[in-house]
Amino acid sequence: MKKNLNLKGGCHCKKVRFVVEGNNSIEVLKCNCSICSLTSYLHYIIPKSKFRLIKGRKHLSTYKFNKNIAEHYFCKTCGIKSFYIPRSHPNYFSVNARCFDEGTIKKVKITKFNGKNWEKNIDNIKNN
Repeated sequence: MKKNLNLKGGCHCKKVRFVVEGNNSIEVLKCNCSICSLTSYLHYIIPKSKFRLIKGRKHLSTYKFNKNIAEHYFCKTCGIKSFYIPRSHPNYFSVNARCFDEGTIKKVKITKFNGKNWEKNIDNIKNN
């Protein structure tokens, strides 16, 4: 059985910091939609109860586009989006696996997701 750890991470300038309850072997989604492909975002989707912002609320700004449902949080100083509330999982956070502190994650399983055709493909991950 995998033991839950406190996985820390944040933005580039370290003004935004978070901690996630999880383990150091994770499964992520690699989406090819317009924003994810530009930012090389790797989605580690977790319940909101397993995420805690520990520093930097005042440094966060939000960005919404398309359906204006997903809340993309980014650091106003360095511009990094280390987490957001996805349209597909409104009671969850999607944490960018690339924003965990170096050495935190030991193993990553990447599954590709066709976000360019989001509506056709979302049911494949929504129930996971």
